[in-house]
Amino acid sequence: MGCKSAMKTGLLCSQWGVLVVLLSLWLPQSFSQQTTSPPPQQKNKLKFRLAGYPRKHNEGRIEVFYNEEWGTICDDDFSTENAHVLCRHLGFISATGWTHSAKYGKGTGKIWLDNVQCRGSEKSITDCKSQGWGNSDCTHDEDAGVVCKDERLPGFVESNVIEQVEENRVEEMRLRPVVSSAKKRMPITEGIVEVKYKDSWAQICDDGWTPKNSRVICGMFGFPQERKANKNFYKQIKKRAAKTKGKIIGSGNREKSKPKSNPKSKLNEDSGSGTRLFTEKQQNKYRLHSVACTGNEVHLSVCPLQFYKANATRACEGGMPAVVSCVPGPQFSLGNGQKKKTKSTFRVRLKGGAKIGEGRVEVLKDNEWGTVCDDRWNLLSASVVCRELGFGSAKEALTGARMGQGMGPVHMNEVQCSGQEKSIWNCPYKNVTSEDCQHVEDASVKCNTPYMGYKNSIRLSGGRSRNEGRMEVMTGVDGNGIEQWGLICGEGWGTKEAMVVCRQLGLGFANQGLQETWYWDGSNVTEMVMSGVKCTGNEMSLSYCQHHGSNINCKKTGTRFAAGVICSETASDLILNAPLVQQTVYIEDRPLHMLYCAAEENCLSSSAAKANWPYGHRRLLRFSSQIHNIGRADFRPKAGRHSWLWHECHGHYHSMDIFTHYDILTLNGSKVAEGHKASFCLEDVECQEGIAKRYECANFGEQGITVGCWDLYRHDIDCQWIDITDIKPGNYIFQVVINPNFEVAESDFTNNAMKCNCKYDGHRIWFHNCHIGDAFSEEAEKRFEQYPGQNNKIS
Repeated sequence: MGCKSAMKTGLLCSQWGVLVVLLSLWLPQSFSQQTTSPPPQQKNKLKFRLAGYPRKHNEGRIEVFYNEEWGTICDDDFSTENAHVLCRHLGFISATGWTHSAKYGKGTGKIWLDNVQCRGSEKSITDCKSQGWGNSDCTHDEDAGVVCKDERLPGFVESNVIEQVEENRVEEMRLRPVVSSAKKRMPITEGIVEVKYKDSWAQICDDGWTPKNSRVICGMFGFPQERKANKNFYKQIKKRAAKTKGKIIGSGNREKSKPKSNPKSKLNEDSGSGTRLFTEKQQNKYRLHSVACTGNEVHLSVCPLQFYKANATRACEGGMPAVVSCVPGPQFSLGNGQKKKTKSTFRVRLKGGAKIGEGRVEVLKDNEWGTVCDDRWNLLSASVVCRELGFGSAKEALTGARMGQGMGPVHMNEVQCSGQEKSIWNCPYKNVTSEDCQHVEDASVKCNTPYMGYKNSIRLSGGRSRNEGRMEVMTGVDGNGIEQWGLICGEGWGTKEAMVVCRQLGLGFANQGLQETWYWDGSNVTEMVMSGVKCTGNEMSLSYCQHHGSNINCKKTGTRFAAGVICSETASDLILNAPLVQQTVYIEDRPLHMLYCAAEENCLSSSAAKANWPYGHRRLLRFSSQIHNIGRADFRPKAGRHSWLWHECHGHYHSMDIFTHYDILTLNGSKVAEGHKASFCLEDVECQEGIAKRYECANFGEQGITVGCWDLYRHDIDCQWIDITDIKPGNYIFQVVINPNFEVAESDFTNNAMKCNCKYDGHRIWFHNCHIGDAFSEEAEKRFEQYPGQNNKIS
């Protein structure tokens, strides 16, 4: 019977409710010994944290709490799959990378795991293969780190698993300019060094400050060198600030009741010569009183430091805040984003990086560019490369071809720089044999670069993610301080322009440059403010590309025709096997009756239309093309299968109308014969060991070239030639250009061309010096163009 059944049961229900309350109070106490004791398996419950320095909140040395003790993981056999599992333990959705060789500093205590091998899908690190807990032959020099994607797992609540390991450490820093006009000029090269401390900024005492300390600071901010700062200038500012402070702040000061003056006018009063200065209104807050860098460190936190105690009352007595002045690299010293027009003398370069200051390290030896093997590759050697190229110290020294594989020779192995060298060529290294290193071990770097503020002048709107959208350009600020934005005309907008935008916004590589963006029409910005934009693809900012200026010339001014971009963290990179072209070249006289299909695809020279079909023949220069994808993303046709064109005569689809250009050039660059190849079948013919084929043309399959694989257009297929019927005997340059219209985005277009010296006597042909367009030094390239002399006659 329920309590609601009748009034007569009311008393009984009331008594029953009291009994339930009493039971609820008594039962937990009677079983307390059973419920509060944790089960035995919880004693070894794993915890994870990120530690070390310098780092952000989503990266660091990975540490595991096991058997009541914190320890590290060795980097042997470490992989991105391991990092995925560990980042999920830490509450992030996935990993974007991992680090080796104690990049975030050496840990202490146990090395709990070694030779960890995960598939990436495991729910726990305990499900991965390893040597077992506590079994390791590593030292803390090999501590592994992870870089997690800054996006939390759904439902994750921040807990104490990510802990502050060191109370005294330096993470965030800045250079605070004292002259107000310097704040507007980018980059900021001089100022007071400040460190982030408890949600505010603190200074470093300059007592005992050395140029070596300044070198480290400059390297962190993207500058290759330090210079002597004018300390007298800053001392005068300190005196003025102290004098002003005494008048306004002092305890019990009669001047305290003085009416407030306009802060702007007070800055002008302090300027003396009209230069506005930032005078301190509050007392300096010192955090560090001793810094002892050797000059080779990549971050101040790696230097021996002494921190002020919280109750220190007389900080930096007789001293002043440390001031640093830096020398910018050549690409930043002009105050623009274009390369200097001076002749390049560098014997090192970076290739395949999305941002300026990062990429695969390549060095010049015997007038040919080659790569560096990653054995013993570390931050000291990487920093020498970065400074040599005009950047700061290295943020990361990457191994395992993380910026794509190079082609050609591997010039260096086991590079061991001390950090003071002017060039990587001054560092001890070993020459490489083919058994020592392959291109899967190419070394790469990410350098510190100066902050230029380029991101602030453009933005993307309307996209489904932060990596895509309609382009908007800031035109100024109105009287109310509200930013004004405008659109870019989509006419002529393409991949090269998108490359600059994605680089400027720090969003990686361009995936597409779009001339219509009607599907992203979610912004109230409607005015076209820029047209005729033409970029080379190397600019650091869109403002350095050519455009029409204030004279907007746009035929389609509707917002649907505004320019847009899609960016990507990775990109493909196609490159031709130059030696194979040289090995397979020959001449064939092919009868016209066998060339009808080729004529339909415009694979013959224009004079073929006047020939006496089907009689006679055409002279064809034949060769094989082996095209490798050495990038970090698969190469896919821009058009989907639904828009591929069927060619009835050859019986196949064309996924790209023009995939390659074939040209014969005179020594002065004039074109005397040309051919082209449509991509009727982009597929994986062969792959490197351990890489599976993904694309196959059979049965209307998906087309593309997988990273680490290559496609092959054999010399005996239609249109794999140049029609040289009308060419006279002489010396020429033979050129092949892949993806000539930049239809599909790549990480590097400078290696898409291949050139050979060509000698034709009217019956036979010889190829010499076949090479990728950027494989030689400038000097060697000039000699190539002059070979075998200015004379174009065959003797």
